[in-house]
Amino acid sequence: MSALPLRAAVLGTGSWGTTFAAVLADAGCDVTLWGRSEEVCRAVREEHRNEAYLPGVELPARVTATTDGAAALRGARVVAVAVPAQSARMILAPLREHLEPDAVVVSLMKGVELSSDRRMSEVLQEVLGVPAARVAVVSGPNLAREIAERHPTATVVASSDPDTARLVAAACASPSFRPYTNADVVGVELCGAVKNVIALAVGIAQGQGYGHNTTATIITRGLVEITRLGLALGAEAETFAGLAGMGDLVATCASPLSRNHSLGVQIGRGLTLDRALAATRGTAEGVKSSTSVLELARTVGVDMPITEAVVEVLAGRLPVEEMAAALLARPHRAEGVEGAHEPLPRPLAEPAV
Repeated sequence: MSALPLRAAVLGTGSWGTTFAAVLADAGCDVTLWGRSEEVCRAVREEHRNEAYLPGVELPARVTATTDGAAALRGARVVAVAVPAQSARMILAPLREHLEPDAVVVSLMKGVELSSDRRMSEVLQEVLGVPAARVAVVSGPNLAREIAERHPTATVVASSDPDTARLVAAACASPSFRPYTNADVVGVELCGAVKNVIALAVGIAQGQGYGHNTTATIITRGLVEITRLGLALGAEAETFAGLAGMGDLVATCASPLSRNHSLGVQIGRGLTLDRALAATRGTAEGVKSSTSVLELARTVGVDMPITEAVVEVLAGRLPVEEMAAALLARPHRAEGVEGAHEPLPRPLAEPAV
C-alpha cells in the first residue's frame, strides 16, 4: 500500500465483519466498524471486544465502531460489506450518499439475492451506485473464528479491475492472512454462495449418521454442481480448483465452525428448520441462498441435484432420511461436469424456503 494508514470501514458487526476489521487493522489500516447495535459498538470502542459475535477475542487498537453510518464512511477508501445477503439492499440504501467518491467496495457476503438472482457484487453496484471496476469480492477458506485467532490462511480478492484487486489485497495482507488476486468475479462469488448449500447437504448427511465416504461424495459432486453453474455463467474453470472453490468448500463442509454445516447436522438429526436455526444461532446464508441458487440454475438450464435436494428438505417436501436415497437413485452417467445444459427435473411444487 502506498499511503498508510489507509482508512477503511466495515459495514456489519457480525463475526465475519468484525474479523475482517481485525485483518485490515493487522495490515496497517485504521478501521471503523458500523453496526446498528449501540451496545456492540460501545464494547468494540471501549473494550476492544465483540463478545456478542466473537467472544474471547481482543481486537486491535486500530479498530473502532459506531452506529453512525456517515461517520464510519467518512474518508474510507476501502469499504467492506458484511451484512446478511438477503437484507443487504435494505440496509445499504441509506448509506449510499455517505460513500466517498473514490471508495472501493468489498463484498464479504456469500449468497444470491432471492428477489433478483443477483450476485452480491451486482447488488452492491446497484444499491451503492458504484461501477464494477470499484467493486471487489473476498472469498476463500475463511472461517472467521480461526482468522480472528490468527491461524494462517489465504483468500482470494477478485475484481474486474486489477488495480482494485491489488488495493484490496494490500489493505488486508498480514503475516497470517495471505490474499491472492483474481479477475474471475463470477466464479469466486458463485463458489462462495453455493458452497454454503453443499455444506448444508453434508451436515444433513452427517446428522443422519453417514460417514466419510458420504461426506466426500457430496463435497466432490457439490464441486461439480458449482462448476457447472459457474461455467454456464461465464466463469473460469481454474477458479473452482483453487482457494475460492475447493478450498472454501472443504473448509465449510468439514468444520463445526461453519454455521451452514452445523445447521445441516441439526436438521439431519430431526430438528425442524426453525428449531435448527434457533440451536445454531447466527446467519446460515445457505438456507435462503439455496432457493435463489436453484432459480439461477434453472434460468441457464444447469442440473444441480444436491442443491435441489437441500431446497426440498428445507421446504419440508423431502424427508431427510430420503435425501441420500433420492440422490443415489438418479440415472447413471459418466463422471464430469458435462451435461450442464440438460433439462432440469422440476419438483412437484416451486421451491419456497
